[in-house]
Amino acid sequence: MGKSYERLDARLRSFIEEQKMFFTATAPLSADGKVNVSPKGLVDGSFAIIDDLTLAYLDLGGSGAETIAHLRENGRITLMWCAFTGKPNIVRVHGHGEPVFRDDPRWDDLITHFGDDFRKRTDCRAIIVITAERVSDSCGFSVPHFDFVEDRTLHTQRFSRETEDTFSDYCEAKPYVATSLDGLPGLPLPLPARTS
Repeated sequence: MGKSYERLDARLRSFIEEQKMFFTATAPLSADGKVNVSPKGLVDGSFAIIDDLTLAYLDLGGSGAETIAHLRENGRITLMWCAFTGKPNIVRVHGHGEPVFRDDPRWDDLITHFGDDFRKRTDCRAIIVITAERVSDSCGFSVPHFDFVEDRTLHTQRFSRETEDTFSDYCEAKPYVATSLDGLPGLPLPLPARTS
């Protein structure tokens, strides 16, 4: 039976921090707009629980900016973690999200919540900050067991070759980064310079 919580208590935090990936879901306001679901790996160091109602993750370079575009338009976001090992459980956080871009005065404080390797990466486009409005869990009886082998290193290897300038060029050359699939504003391009 599912249960709702007023905040991320120690048990929920521990469960979330043990997972190797999570999923984000966002959507535009338009009834015929495209819903977006994204898997997020590389969790160790790129995801942080800031307090009992605030979570954040690094938006790293990739093929589009649907999440950012939807958050800029309406802020609605759901995060979901599934237990692929151990006791079956699913945790969802429904909330309001905001992309914090590299030139935002809050960047310097927020980036300190992430691992040293991630703070130095040139491919960090934004920090997604989520304020939880509903926290719940439910059984994960139908989620299959999977064994974690290791994180894929391809993303890190690919973007470790980029400088601030070449990464900005990369983003400008990709479709659906400056604007979403539905034509909403995505990333500001050229990418803003970091505050520090």
